[in-house]
Amino acid sequence: MKNNYACIGLFNPKSVENVGSVMRAAGCYGVNSVFYTGVRYDRAKPFYTDTKKVYEKIPLIGVKDLMDIIPLGCVPVAVELAKGAKPLTSYKHPAQAFYIFGPEDGSLKKEITDLCQDIVYIPTEGCMNLAATVNVVLYDRLAKGDNFSHHQYVLSHKRKQITSGINNE
Repeated sequence: MKNNYACIGLFNPKSVENVGSVMRAAGCYGVNSVFYTGVRYDRAKPFYTDTKKVYEKIPLIGVKDLMDIIPLGCVPVAVELAKGAKPLTSYKHPAQAFYIFGPEDGSLKKEITDLCQDIVYIPTEGCMNLAATVNVVLYDRLAKGDNFSHHQYVLSHKRKQITSGINNE
């Protein structure tokens, strides 16, 4: 059905609320899996609530190094305010992408950004919250088209069912 794939990598996330919101965004935008590094989230996880239970459909996996688990064929894309980064407004998303986001209170390590094919940033006046950044990047991917969203298929299928139902009455 689709020739695209998107995963998220979270580098040492701090807040369970942000990770929960990232998981919700992952469910909304058809992300295939979410990976994270660090121990801060693991310490806070017992207090985590996921009212949509997205974790039942999309894996949330703790790993030692994000660069070791990039899915085959995925282009690593760092989302970071860094010299030489491309503005998201003009960025062309790869069909198979592994988006890597830094922690709420820091930046991605140079070792990570050096290994990424692209580095993009959201042109804002200040820093955005981790979950908000993930939502904006994933929405931008959807809005720019190229059939990257599983929702396009689902919505077109629903429209056909609705149209068929109306015509059959």
